[in-house]
Amino acid sequence: MLKVKVPTVPGSDGAITEEEEGLRVSKQIGFPVIIKAAAGGGGKGMKIVHSPASFINAFLTAQSEALAAFGTPDVYIEKYFEHARHVEVQVMADKFGNVIHLGDRDCSVQRRHQKLIEEAPAPFLPARVRNRIHKAALDASTAARYNNVGTVEFLYVNEGEFYFLEMNTRIQVEHPITEMVTGVDIVREQIRIADGKKLRFDQKAIHFRGHSIECRINAEDPETFTPSPGRISSCVFPGGFGVRVDTAIYPGYTVPSTYDSLLGKLVVHGDDRNEAIMRMRRALEEIRIEGVKTTIDFHKKLMIDSDFTEGRLWTKFVEKRA
Repeated sequence: MLKVKVPTVPGSDGAITEEEEGLRVSKQIGFPVIIKAAAGGGGKGMKIVHSPASFINAFLTAQSEALAAFGTPDVYIEKYFEHARHVEVQVMADKFGNVIHLGDRDCSVQRRHQKLIEEAPAPFLPARVRNRIHKAALDASTAARYNNVGTVEFLYVNEGEFYFLEMNTRIQVEHPITEMVTGVDIVREQIRIADGKKLRFDQKAIHFRGHSIECRINAEDPETFTPSPGRISSCVFPGGFGVRVDTAIYPGYTVPSTYDSLLGKLVVHGDDRNEAIMRMRRALEEIRIEGVKTTIDFHKKLMIDSDFTEGRLWTKFVEKRA
């Protein structure tokens, strides 16, 4: 990964422009590459480039989008992998140098770099790879003298090979699935860390139980993913053993058109992945949100998709089915 930040003027003493330097670096890395906004995420200021001929335009567009979204045009360049899984590790670290992990998650089911379904632990990940990813996350956090909860994200390309993607220095949307398999209240621990307190756990005290899945319920058309703002006329949420719903909506709530379309998170836990999938199927049949279109039907279809149930996941899983 190289952050491109070369403030030069074309033609001045043989200096090159940022986009020219970016092209040089990309050729060195090897196409395809991905350009990302240094100050943000969520797919904004992000461009995939497959050849040198299309690089300059993509680079300038990414800079423009980054400036508009995050107030700075800084971008960086990474090697892009066409077929990869998105695997991340939840970490916690205090100011006394104590760092532990709370296991891993798979976030490969996404659209335009926006996660749709997350699982903990990451399914069908070889044990030796899982151990190496955990160690890499701990090593990175320790080297950075990290002091917070956070997530170290990786691209898992094939058996035994993975690459650092980024670190999210905050609570993430998908943190509930880690809470479900560990029993640790991550939000509470973040507050304690911010208050300067020592971690209450060491690594040996963390035990993993079962499997958890989270479906993000968005106010979007389930076929086209077009935003669907409007007024919610009614909503009914599922319950029962192993089911959790995180939401702030209610009958009469107006879904705005100017913010993220996330309505809530439907989370389930089971003794194993198969039981979690069965429990999610039942919960999706019970949830009702009227007045706006939602992605509930999308999740219903995915929970019976053989590629999903058998773990054939990658970051283009959804888009290749469109």
